[in-house]
Amino acid sequence: MRSAILNLEESKIREVANAGIGRSDVLAFWFGESDEVTPDFIRQAAIDSLNHGETFYAHNMGLPYLREGLARAMTLKHPQHDAGGGVHADRVAVTSGGVNALMLAVQALVDPGDEVVAVTPVWPNLTAQALIMGGTLRTVSLKPKDGAWTLDLDALLAAITPTTKLLIINAPNNPTGWTLEPDEQRAILAHCRKTGTWILADEVYENLYYAPSEHACAPSFLDQSTAEDRLVVVHSFSKSYLMTGWRLGWLIMPPAMTGSMGKLIEFNTSCAPVFVQRAGIAALERADEVTPRVVAHLKACRDALVPELQALHGLELAMPKGGMYAFFKLPVAGDSLAIAKRLVQEAGLGLAPGNAFAPEANGWLRWCFASKDIARLHLGVERLKGWLEKNPA
Repeated sequence: MRSAILNLEESKIREVANAGIGRSDVLAFWFGESDEVTPDFIRQAAIDSLNHGETFYAHNMGLPYLREGLARAMTLKHPQHDAGGGVHADRVAVTSGGVNALMLAVQALVDPGDEVVAVTPVWPNLTAQALIMGGTLRTVSLKPKDGAWTLDLDALLAAITPTTKLLIINAPNNPTGWTLEPDEQRAILAHCRKTGTWILADEVYENLYYAPSEHACAPSFLDQSTAEDRLVVVHSFSKSYLMTGWRLGWLIMPPAMTGSMGKLIEFNTSCAPVFVQRAGIAALERADEVTPRVVAHLKACRDALVPELQALHGLELAMPKGGMYAFFKLPVAGDSLAIAKRLVQEAGLGLAPGNAFAPEANGWLRWCFASKDIARLHLGVERLKGWLEKNPA
């Protein structure tokens, strides 16, 4: 077996979850998903598709109607893209989940030995994908200040040179909630144009944005770019439409990349299942019924949880602008993974360890606040408070 695969680290998040799955007394906030089921009408669309016998292969790039709908939706959110021309369907590929879209992009762009720069802390799949392809990974870390993680833009630009094949950047960010500002995106894009570096922008949390926004979403690289830029933007139905288990995503790419992407999809998954795509079409057609409600509820969850955590003595945490996570540093010293396991065993509280996302996040914990019942968040804080009282710094 290839050494790149043998050397991959196992998921520390999964390691913590495995220690608590099956225990009814554990409040689980470790995975990045809501505990609310997919809306009925989305599920019904898939059922109807199956009942109509849609169990065959589809076009590699996705159903034309879904690709066209995604192009329209992205153009509405980012009307200034490509000098006002918007996003066209021939640049959209439907994928079997957002993570599949990310992997396809890395497969398309990274040769063995290519230098890849990633902004961390970040969901570990993003850095692992470059290593799987044999890339050489360099990381530029966000810096915590008073609980808020911020970007040293000069340090990032200095790290991106003409030898850098790909920049991977996730904003709004999992796990920190950090978001990019438009002027930062402009500077990064301009610099990458000079160095010839591709940008892989993971914007799956775009809609989960709580600051005032003209188009009800976070700033995007699409706002600053043209169709010909070396830019791949990845999205997913998982978070905004409560569809994590459906495994449906999409990516937006330059026109010249479309033909090759179709071949890659063929060799990976052939296509996303038709009945899943029908569910995606239903979600997209009634997005105004789903996504604003989801975002409003997540904001209520954030606003309930974060102040209670901030009130705990010695805990370091800033209000996240985007995403679905509270990322905080405990006053207790120690390895994040070990602490997370102890919280499962001793407090019945399931959180993700910070060092799952980067070594520099050791000592931090991620709490997914996407809870249908906000009372669960309050109970979780009480459990954490009680544990901290028994384990003072």
